[in-house]
Amino acid sequence: QVQLVESGGGLVQPGGSLRLSCGASGSTFGINNMGWYRQPPGKQREWVGSITSTGLTNYADSVKGRFTISTDNAKNTVFLQMDSLKPDDTAVYYCYVQKLRIYWGQGTQVTVSS
Repeated sequence: QVQLVESGGGLVQPGGSLRLSCGASGSTFGINNMGWYRQPPGKQREWVGSITSTGLTNYADSVKGRFTISTDNAKNTVFLQMDSLKPDDTAVYYCYVQKLRIYWGQGTQVTVSS
């Protein structure tokens, strides 16, 4: 089992930045991928981006060039650096890790509004 705890959400003005963190604990050996999804209000959950165990990153077109995913040296924490935020980025953000199955964080609210 893998447990995930997210932090870092909040309210930010358009054009601002926010950094989300997601710490993994438990049976973390053998995690293949880590990443983020988000669910805007009234919409379905959508993939934001991911990072492999070798550090390869991929992003949704809607966030490419504005969001950056990284991990700490132990690869137990995944970060989502969000820059140039737009109101359309408002959503509940969920981290996930993949190890035989998908494990989810509890979600953290990000609101982009003036």
